[in-house]
Amino acid sequence: MSFEILLNASPRECRAALLDNGVLQEVFIERASRRGLVSNLYKGRVSRVLPGMQAAFLDVGLARTAFLHVADILGPPPELGSDTPPESTDRAADVRSLVREGDELLVQVVKDPIGTKGARLSTHVSLPSRFLVYLPRGSKVGVSARIESETERARLRELVTMLAASQQRSGVPEGGYIVRTAAMGAPLEALHADMLYLQRLWTHVRERAVMLPSGSLVHEDLPLSLRVLRDELRPEVRRVLVDSAAEYARICDFTRAFMPDYTDRLELYQGSRPIFDLHGVEEEIRRALEPRVALKSGGHIVIQQTEAMTTVDVNTGGYVGHRNLEETIFRTNLEAAVAVARQLRIRNLGGIIVLDFIDMQEPEHQEALLLALQEALAGDRAQTHISSVSPLGLVEMTRKRTRESLEHLLCGACPQCAGRGYVRTAETVCHEIYRELMRQSRQFASSELLVLAHPDVVARLLEEEAPVLAELETQLVRPIRLQSEPLYGIDQYDVVPA
Repeated sequence: MSFEILLNASPRECRAALLDNGVLQEVFIERASRRGLVSNLYKGRVSRVLPGMQAAFLDVGLARTAFLHVADILGPPPELGSDTPPESTDRAADVRSLVREGDELLVQVVKDPIGTKGARLSTHVSLPSRFLVYLPRGSKVGVSARIESETERARLRELVTMLAASQQRSGVPEGGYIVRTAAMGAPLEALHADMLYLQRLWTHVRERAVMLPSGSLVHEDLPLSLRVLRDELRPEVRRVLVDSAAEYARICDFTRAFMPDYTDRLELYQGSRPIFDLHGVEEEIRRALEPRVALKSGGHIVIQQTEAMTTVDVNTGGYVGHRNLEETIFRTNLEAAVAVARQLRIRNLGGIIVLDFIDMQEPEHQEALLLALQEALAGDRAQTHISSVSPLGLVEMTRKRTRESLEHLLCGACPQCAGRGYVRTAETVCHEIYRELMRQSRQFASSELLVLAHPDVVARLLEEEAPVLAELETQLVRPIRLQSEPLYGIDQYDVVPA
């Protein structure tokens, strides 16, 4: 596999794309007007405690109060700056025994505000570096599940455990560590350097948390360009292509300081054609905003995102196969499984996802489909869980959602339909106008009635609906005048007594 990272930087927006053999796998977008909040640390004040929800709402200085569930609270609130690691809470604990209104807590954002919901918080603070994630209030050493070699897992766990024990003997507060995937093959010196950096960072965070007033940002995560390098730059990445000289200088400084082995993979793109256009990323983003995704075989999938869940429908379309119906359906479903996994990453769809594959009769085909879907999702950084095929032939799955989807980030509700996805037809609007004419004629004594409506509605009233309109004029004993308003929406109208 040949991976590439593309960075497109402009004054108010930064975009990053991850390519596998030239094919887009994931896209990240960060704008100055609405930077993501995930991993930021805040000093919050509890504004409300809701026993019925086993949760609390905190004021952390954002537009909306943020949500903290009892399962994300680490024991009684410690004094800020304390090194004492309280024990984790189980879900049966009463939130009122853990926090009270007015309490100040150091919290971390684990999910961005989405729609009308505020940010999701946790007191389980985690600080990432290149190779490690430091858990100040943890006590164990874990290794990323994506490191499959048992020998390498054992080596890394032993090294980090030894380094952590050495740190504690020298008076450094204890804590837990998670070894990241990027640490595969990392030497002892690199792990030690990361550990020292994380200890310094945690000391800085604790000091700021004590000094700052509640509702303050204590620590902000890296900007997108540097965050992508920290999280995604690994031996398999062939190059990092950047189209901004200023951003190139910035990531060069960052890479020399934290990842010197990768400095030779950074390239400044100076071509005349936009970098995302050159690699087909711009077109992929445009397609990712459409509900329909074509499959190479001739079939297609339809993705519909709603507030409650995301639904995916698979259709054979123009694919007729070569052998029999069951084989045609099976091949289409296998191709769709790979496409769905890729689209979930590109569109950043999360929460509950229901996949309506084409019904298959053979149990072994169903098992093979689930296995293919799991393999396609193996490279997804977001946590996923797939259930078995339901009695209705549906595959239910979840994908952890931490930030807004591509659609919510780049699009807004249609001003014509207010986000419903449909508008009333001209015929429906005509019937509404008839009822409004009757209503107005009974309430007001006027010489005539004026109807202002969209040109398509007026055209229908003058053509197909002309006999009905003439009959209504006779019934109301007054003329009805029509006026076309090009700026009106198709389902917008006014009836004015004149």
